[in-house]
Amino acid sequence: MPLFSCGTVVATPAVMTHFSENKIEFEQYLIRRHLQSDWGDVPPGDAIANDFAVENGLRILSAYVAANRRFWVITEADRSVTTFLFPEEY
Repeated sequence: MPLFSCGTVVATPAVMTHFSENKIEFEQYLIRRHLQSDWGDVPPGDAIANDFAVENGLRILSAYVAANRRFWVITEADRSVTTFLFPEEY
């Protein structure tokens, strides 16, 4: 069960290409992890900050690796949009 709303899910063109080429189902698998507070590969302090953010309406950032590429999933504080992007695109 989702712990927060993700709003509109978007991804950068580079992430879309990477996911498509590697047959990665981001909407069905990765967004579910993010919405269920599986923050992926973030430091413990960032995981604690994400838990606080869920409860207090702040920005949430998860980090995952798929097909040997690290990417971020960021949900904005107002929960209007969740973006998939590579760290270098931030």
